[in-house]
Amino acid sequence: MVDTGLMRKDEFKYTYKIFKNKYKLNIRLVNASKFFLSKLKNVSDPEIKRKIIGNLFIKTFEKESKKFKNIKFLAQGTLYPDIIESRSSTGSKTSKIKSHHNVGGLPKKMNFKLIEPLKEFFKDEVRVLGKSLGLLKSINYKHPFPGPGLGIRIIGNITPLKIKILQEADHIFINELIKNNLYDQIWQAYAALLPIKTVGVMGDTRTYEYTCLLRAVTSEDGMSADYYSFPKSFLDKISNKIVNNVKGINRVVYDITSKPPSTIELE
Repeated sequence: MVDTGLMRKDEFKYTYKIFKNKYKLNIRLVNASKFFLSKLKNVSDPEIKRKIIGNLFIKTFEKESKKFKNIKFLAQGTLYPDIIESRSSTGSKTSKIKSHHNVGGLPKKMNFKLIEPLKEFFKDEVRVLGKSLGLLKSINYKHPFPGPGLGIRIIGNITPLKIKILQEADHIFINELIKNNLYDQIWQAYAALLPIKTVGVMGDTRTYEYTCLLRAVTSEDGMSADYYSFPKSFLDKISNKIVNNVKGINRVVYDITSKPPSTIELE
């Protein structure tokens, strides 16, 4: 397990405990967060972000594989939508939507043979497979999370402070969805940090802080999606909770755009 520093709050520890205690897997932990963040410093272009992260994943795995004997394969959970969005159906560069880090972001030369057993499956089909294998519901029905992680949910430059701010906001959002029995009704939900600072007021004090964007969509396979219609009372509560508890955010907006024309992720 490679900690890129771009995971959700406590997700690395939580996932490791499940793999080790529930599934008894022999997991090797690699903390590469400083390495990843140093290479992403001052990078704002989303396509460049994805390619850097894809390359660093491979470099990290290649470095770790040298500590063992005879490591030949790299297995990835690439899904069919990743391939569709990363590669033009006509061969034209203009019709490519974005490079998923595990498709268009990988280096051309690797010391591994690539294995992608799920690359012809959609997410809903993978969940049928996972259920038949007896995977924990908390894993099998977990909302999709992009390989580049919070790196593409922080629009613009990535900094440790922005990561911490976004982790806290996202943690509040997801936990409130679970508490209000909304999580399982939604295909994917997340918080993003916009590169916009606005004036606000807290008590009698002026603030000048970031804007948090919330996104939640319903979908069957991720190829098309519609935004989830939250009750106004929930939006009121979540906005107040984020602004009052996350230092660095003074404004919350909700994305009501479908896919198409937008994508589910912002970058």
